[in-house]
Amino acid sequence: MDRLWAPWRIGFILKGASKGDCFLCQYPKENKDEAHLILYRGKDNFIILNAYPYNSGHLMVVPYRHIGKLEDMADDEAKEHFTLVRQSVTLLTRVMQPAGFNTGMNLGRVAGAGVADHIHTHIVPRWQGDANFMPVVSETKVMPESLTMTYRRLKDGLDSLVQLL
Repeated sequence: MDRLWAPWRIGFILKGASKGDCFLCQYPKENKDEAHLILYRGKDNFIILNAYPYNSGHLMVVPYRHIGKLEDMADDEAKEHFTLVRQSVTLLTRVMQPAGFNTGMNLGRVAGAGVADHIHTHIVPRWQGDANFMPVVSETKVMPESLTMTYRRLKDGLDSLVQLL
């Protein structure tokens, strides 16, 4: 059996077992946007690069407020949230030129939410052929670009998008 080492995933595994603070609440409070992969801060929501992505460029739109149910979002919060989802698609299209997207929310642990008590929307860029035999045969996803490089490319692209500012 071949092994593809991915030591950066241990943080995700340990976070899942941790009973500590919600990182989606904590990260925006710190002044470490690049370290925490926060691309943009809105009034009620922020855009963050997923540190454990399904594909390069996998973003999440997250409300600052710690809420676990979609129906608990205030109207203004929900409007900005969806606007940032739409703007994230625009950003990824301009910078990374994917052929399509998966967008969505996993509401509740049984629905697949890794962070079940702080809602967020995933935006995953997709390319023709980005799914190959590796996930099926070896349960391994090959990422073609580092998180640091993806962050820098998207941050540079974001700076040129006037509509987000």
